[in-house]
Amino acid sequence: MTLMDYRYSLLSSVVEDHRKRPLPLGDAPVDLLAVPEVKRDHLWHRGVTACFGKAKLYSFLFLLTIMFLITASYVLTEEKKGLLLTPSPYRIRSIAQPGPFSYNLTSAKDYANIKLVVKTIVSKVDFSSRRVPELKDLVHNEPHMFSVIPQKFLPHIKNPCWYEEHSGNITADPYRKNLYALYSRRFRTVCDYLRKAFREHLYYRGGRCYRLRCLPYFYIIGQPKCGTTDLYDRLKLHPDVRFTTMKEPHWWTRKRFGVVRLSEGFHDRYPVEDYLDLFDLAAYQIQDHLPGNTSRNQRHNIITGEASASTLWDNNAWVYFYDNGTDGEPPFLIQDFVHAVQPDAKFIVMLRDPVERLYSDYLYFSIANKSAEDFHERVSESLQLFEGCLAEFSMRSCVYNTTLNNAMPVRLQVGLYIVYILDWLTVFKRDQILVLRLEDHATNRKYTMHKVFDFLSLGPLTEQKEAEITRSPASNTRRPADKSLGPMLPITKEILRDFYSPFNQKLAKVLNNDSFMWENHAKLM
Repeated sequence: MTLMDYRYSLLSSVVEDHRKRPLPLGDAPVDLLAVPEVKRDHLWHRGVTACFGKAKLYSFLFLLTIMFLITASYVLTEEKKGLLLTPSPYRIRSIAQPGPFSYNLTSAKDYANIKLVVKTIVSKVDFSSRRVPELKDLVHNEPHMFSVIPQKFLPHIKNPCWYEEHSGNITADPYRKNLYALYSRRFRTVCDYLRKAFREHLYYRGGRCYRLRCLPYFYIIGQPKCGTTDLYDRLKLHPDVRFTTMKEPHWWTRKRFGVVRLSEGFHDRYPVEDYLDLFDLAAYQIQDHLPGNTSRNQRHNIITGEASASTLWDNNAWVYFYDNGTDGEPPFLIQDFVHAVQPDAKFIVMLRDPVERLYSDYLYFSIANKSAEDFHERVSESLQLFEGCLAEFSMRSCVYNTTLNNAMPVRLQVGLYIVYILDWLTVFKRDQILVLRLEDHATNRKYTMHKVFDFLSLGPLTEQKEAEITRSPASNTRRPADKSLGPMLPITKEILRDFYSPFNQKLAKVLNNDSFMWENHAKLM
């Protein structure tokens, strides 16, 4: 996208949201959205010149003020919705003119209205199947990734690894261009060791040198505020498990597209080599324990993992990189590419009651003026936006609609677990995905950790090591300041339970486990 394209799209989104509102001073603004694209550069320069020469200057300054306020609101609240500033090409009219959202919590009329909104949404819940793309189309969109990752991995290593020929100068810094090093102090620190270990881990054969490359054996893929950090912290204590140098690389969902922080728009796209570098520390350890090296024990069963909690659900970047040939639905999802290079990968999903997840998400990401009342207003606004989308598009289109996801004040869509899981099951087998509940993990960590160990085919532990893993305090719990705000309002909880209910029922049916309906605090199963 050129700078002129960006300025045009940004101004267009502001004009679209305010085109029916009278502007102070001057004539009505030109409808930029009705102008053919080929003339937009000419119109921009002519319009700006006219604004500075006539009374329309005030209208132009008004629009700039609106743009500034929008930008400032995202910076100040840190709500991580920066992609809204570069609107998706597939906008929906309901988002452009959402209408008033102020609700009187004591008003029976307002209560009835929002209940009607939820009823309308529930009546349109649909779980139709998606079209799985062909491999040739995936390769066409990510040719470099498929040229780097081989179709087969080394057979004598449990973890997916391969030898990659190194054709560069062996004395040069192999990590000098890694983009993760620009934003991760921890990775920069690890790089100091990796640089020293790089040359001694090169493998020479037939006059050529090779380096061992690895992908994760397993992924913890979701969901946010569902205990993934606690699971990660416990699992990395297992002697046969290694993780990336950072918990959440977000390569498949964000860095691959150049998204570093959502509030900053797009940066350079991270190549797959940068992602593979994150596993080099584990690759060196795997290599050190291979048969034929000085250490001949059975530690070649070391496996690697990563824990980006966005992997299950975040496809927000698709509209900027893929052609829309499916009526608003993404033609490709993250799992399509993962499956194409790792058809035997394993995935762990930790879920919790989506109602409680949403409130925890709000408390974590919101900064100023947090309250149960504010949360209720945000939920009401988000539900109306979601209903507006369903008036024009399918359920899946709305769940993956980037503009809608960035416009909603709370992330309702993240709690629609079944939509994402069904889409993952279109490419992966059911036994490749372990789905856990945070409620079970919180009450019996030993139970959930043993399920994880069995799922990953990990070896037995000593009693001391098992106690260390299962008895340590929980990680990433709610902050004391957030606890003081108390629970959400009963009316908010009721509305959200009605909204999530049909999705939870379908989830419980697919997983054959009624506890995923989160009704009556179902017991551990």
